[in-house]
Amino acid sequence: MFKSLTPGAIGVKGSVEELITLASQGGFQGLDIGIQAVADLVAERGVSEVTGMFDAAHLKVGAWGLPTNWNGPEDVYQEGLQNLSKLAEVAAQIGAPRCAQWIPCASDTLKFRENFRFHIQRLKPIAEVLKDNGCSIGLEFIGPQTLRIDKTYGFIYTMNGMLALSEAIGTGNVGLLLDAWHWYTQLGTVSDLLALTPEDVIHVHVNDAPAGVDITDQIDNKRALPSETGVIDLVAFLKAMRDIGYEGPVSPEPFSQRVRELPAEQAIAETHAGLDKAWKAAGLQ
Repeated sequence: MFKSLTPGAIGVKGSVEELITLASQGGFQGLDIGIQAVADLVAERGVSEVTGMFDAAHLKVGAWGLPTNWNGPEDVYQEGLQNLSKLAEVAAQIGAPRCAQWIPCASDTLKFRENFRFHIQRLKPIAEVLKDNGCSIGLEFIGPQTLRIDKTYGFIYTMNGMLALSEAIGTGNVGLLLDAWHWYTQLGTVSDLLALTPEDVIHVHVNDAPAGVDITDQIDNKRALPSETGVIDLVAFLKAMRDIGYEGPVSPEPFSQRVRELPAEQAIAETHAGLDKAWKAAGLQ
């Protein structure tokens, strides 16, 4: 496993070169990327120069978000599918085979089984394109009850439910974007984590939850830095990831407005410090 910075999750912006520098100086071991920005840089400077930037900064390339509008209008979806092949090829060339996408936990228009079929219909071609380029995709379940309670129809909001969807897609390169926040809010246990294989987990997000809020009242975009409150047992979570043999990026996603308002260097420093505290407590290097 390696500590990877997701700049957008803490409000940090910049060019690829600037973000590489910030991540390295901030103590991170990797950088999650915007695949289009990196593809543009590769087109301009070549694969060797771009990978050389990461190597010079002693950084691994982390995960990247799915750039395709997978649940949009059919014509937009098809256009995105065509573009995905080019982007996935670049991702493979720079050593970034891990893609990720969150999945809505409810719908106002589709009942569960109809929605399940729709997700397979749209996500299977995406997974096939990624597989052709040596890439995999992690699907993120969204746990908080507050995101489902006012919707007409519920959908997948648990780890095992998302594993079932991954299995139903059937391409062999679909797993989880496993977020500690969603694991906590869907009442996950350490034993659930230990039942996973390394192939089940494509990408990992970590964070903490506000103290003094009942688990059923937690709001998705009101989180805390890793180790900030101790509501989420991040040490146990990380130990479980180590024990199953996960080797990919671990990326803080605190969604903290306070952190977003900090200068970039300070936001990165505080984010790394919170993750590093749990990292060392879990016995990770």
